[in-house]
Amino acid sequence: MVIMLKPILSRLPSLIVISLFVALIVYLLWSNSTEQVKKYQQITSVQTAPVSLAEFKDVIEAIGTTIANEQLQITTKYSDVVEKIYFRGGQKVKKGDTLLQLDRQEEIAKVKELEANREEAVLQLTRLQDLLAKKATSKSLVDQQEAKTKAVDAQLTIARIKRDDTTIKAPFNGTLGFRNISEGALLAPGDVITSLDDLSRVKVDFAVPERFLTIIELGQNINSSNDAYVGELFQGKITSIAPRIDPVTRTLRVRASIDNSDYRLRPGMLLKVKILSKVESVLQIPESAILPIEDKHFVFVIEGNLANRKEIKLGRRQPGIVEVISGLDKSERVVIEGTLKLRDGNQVEVLEN
Repeated sequence: MVIMLKPILSRLPSLIVISLFVALIVYLLWSNSTEQVKKYQQITSVQTAPVSLAEFKDVIEAIGTTIANEQLQITTKYSDVVEKIYFRGGQKVKKGDTLLQLDRQEEIAKVKELEANREEAVLQLTRLQDLLAKKATSKSLVDQQEAKTKAVDAQLTIARIKRDDTTIKAPFNGTLGFRNISEGALLAPGDVITSLDDLSRVKVDFAVPERFLTIIELGQNINSSNDAYVGELFQGKITSIAPRIDPVTRTLRVRASIDNSDYRLRPGMLLKVKILSKVESVLQIPESAILPIEDKHFVFVIEGNLANRKEIKLGRRQPGIVEVISGLDKSERVVIEGTLKLRDGNQVEVLEN
């Protein structure tokens, strides 16, 4: 047994040396690999943007519906037969243009009868006044004839108004709608003949949340757009503000007026309305730079080649940008890409935007 252990013991120093040498090589290789991985992990490629001092436009957005500047349904007050039509659907008319003529033979005859009665009453009154001057009649007879003459005058006035009402005229400049009647048709009071819309201007009614009550003002400018006119804006001004807040929706009704002399907008259109309420110079950063953690907001600021995490306080937002109330200076740059890979104090490589 002793004899067998001697060869093993004689080779032991060599085995120890070889083991130590292998261990040294493994250690060096592992250490170098770990160092490379560590170095690679610590340097993060990011893109940055400056903290800018720029105009921040406080915009209120709403959805509105257009209505004509003036609009009505044209009807008749009397029952009569349509004698003549002077318009076509969609026609532009001016105030006072004749649109429709009803049969007025009866009204004309009535006017003529009353004109004759008035002429006779005036003659009789004149004769009695002459007699009274000669003291050949009483004052009471003259007074009675004056009353009869005034009564005939009143009846004649009513008859003339009724005769004139058989001619339907445009009450204002505008565009007519579809024609709903034909010649020879018997109209009843209230029957709709056509519609009339003044489209030289359009009104747009919209609602804004009640928190904007102190911001909305008469005369404020608005910009509006419609999907039918891509990329175009229609400008107008606020002309009236409702005196009450809707208790259900908690919104404030607002009306604006828009010039429509080219007749491109039509009643019933849906408009996207923007109200420019305030313009201020404030610190702004891209929205992509913000790192929300619970109820706080952070950004990574580049200092040298290191990323430094800072807590900031945010203000108003617009698509793509955010107002910074505190926590940043104008001279700093914030990380906008690579934020999620960063830790406070990491080395970074800033890439060109």
